[in-house]
Amino acid sequence: MMRTTARQRVRTRRTLATGAVTLTAALALAACGGGTTPEEVAGGGGAPEGAGEFTGEYDGPDVELSYWNGFTGGDGPFMQDLVDQFNEEHPNITVVPNTIQWADFYQRVPAAVNAGEGPDVGVMHLDQLATNAARSVIVPLDDVAEALEISEDDFSEEVWNAGIYDDQRYGIPLDVHSLAMFYNTEHFEAAGITEPPTDSESFMAALDALQAAGYQQPFWMPARWPGHLMFLSLLWQNGGEPYAEDGSEATFGSAEGVEALEWMRGIVDAGYSPSDVAQDSQYVAFKNGETSITWDGIWQINDLEASGLPYALAPIPAIFDEQLMWANSHQFFMTKQATQDENKYEAARVFIAWMSEQSADWAGAAMIPARESIREDAVAGMPQEPIANLLDNVRFLPPVPGIGTVQTETLEQAVANAILGQEEPQAALESAEERATELMEENLESFGG
Repeated sequence: MMRTTARQRVRTRRTLATGAVTLTAALALAACGGGTTPEEVAGGGGAPEGAGEFTGEYDGPDVELSYWNGFTGGDGPFMQDLVDQFNEEHPNITVVPNTIQWADFYQRVPAAVNAGEGPDVGVMHLDQLATNAARSVIVPLDDVAEALEISEDDFSEEVWNAGIYDDQRYGIPLDVHSLAMFYNTEHFEAAGITEPPTDSESFMAALDALQAAGYQQPFWMPARWPGHLMFLSLLWQNGGEPYAEDGSEATFGSAEGVEALEWMRGIVDAGYSPSDVAQDSQYVAFKNGETSITWDGIWQINDLEASGLPYALAPIPAIFDEQLMWANSHQFFMTKQATQDENKYEAARVFIAWMSEQSADWAGAAMIPARESIREDAVAGMPQEPIANLLDNVRFLPPVPGIGTVQTETLEQAVANAILGQEEPQAALESAEERATELMEENLESFGG
C-alpha cells in the first residue's frame, strides 16, 4: 500500500493536469440565489446585460469574490491550496473563502443570500440543491454551463443528470464521493482471504473466515450514520427506490427495502457485530484495528492513510442483484448577487472554470473528479481508484426539496430502531414510510410541486 502522502501525489499530478487539460472550457458547479420566486430567479439569475462571450480570462477591474464552503475536515487544506493557486494566477481576482461546518452552512446560506450578504460562489452537496432551488436561494446555471462548453460527453450518465431540478441545471459536479468497503489487509491475510469479496456469498464467507481466524466481530453494523447510507445502497442493489422521483411519496418500505434492512439486522443477529454500535464508532473501531471490515465514505481515506493502518478499499459487494453504492457530490454555485454585477459574474465564471480544470488536484482530498477527461489520470494509483472505475454504479437521491429533513426524521430512525432491535424491520420501515410520505406531501405544498 502506498505511503506517499495525498498532497505529495497531488503536487505530482498538478504538472500533468496542467498539460493535459485544455482551455478553460470546463465545468461550473452548483447554484445559489435570492429571495424571489423560482420563476423570477430563473429569469433574473442569468448573465448580466453587459456580460460578454466567455473567453476563460478576466480582464476587468480588481474584484473580490466571497466563496463559502464546508470543507472543515481533511479536505480543507486541499481546497485552500487551490484557492491560493487561483489567486496567485489571477491578480485581478481575489477569492476570499469562508469555511463553515456543513450543518451551519445550510442554515446560514439561505438567510445570508436573502439579506444580500451571501457568497458570490460556493460549494453545496448535491442532495441540498433541490431544496435551495425551491427556496429560490440558488439560481439556474444553464447559461454558465453553456458558456463553459460543458456537456454530458465528459460525465457518466448518473453524474451528468445530477444537479438538475425542475428541468434546469442548478449544479454541475466537481466530484463524486461514495460509500466503499474498507478492509484490514493484515486481517484478511491472517484469515486466508486473497481477494476482496464482491457478492453476498463471498462476503459472508469472508466474515466466517475472519471469525475462524480470531476476529470474532469483524463487521460492525452502525445504528446511526452511516447506517442509512448502507441501507440505501442495499435497497438500490435489491431493485428498490427510496422515494418517488416527483417527490410525491416515500417508497423505502417496499419488499426490497424490508429485505435490505433484514440483511443488516441479520449481521447483528449472527454475531458478526455488537448490537448497539453508536454513530461512527464502527469507523473508529476499524481505524484502531478492532474490526476487519467497515462500509464508510471514501472521505475517510486520508485519515486512514495518516493512521498507518494496513488497509485497502473496494466497492460495496453486490449483496443483492447489482453492485450499486450510495453517493453524493460537491457542486459549485453562483448566487444572484454575482449575476447582478457584471465584473463579479465574469470573475465567478473564470473561477468556476479554473476549479473544474484543477479537479485532478482535488482528488488528493480523497474525492473522485466528476469529469471523465480528468478522472482516470487523477486517481491512478490512489486508494479511491476502484470506486472511480465504477461510477456508473453509484446512485444519488432524487432531486426532491426537503429530502434531507425527511430522511433525518424518518428513514434514519427506522434503520436505527431495526438495528438496535427496538422494532422489526418491516414495522419500522412501514411507519417511517407513512410519515415520510406525509412530510413529502407537505413539502410539495410548501415548496410548490
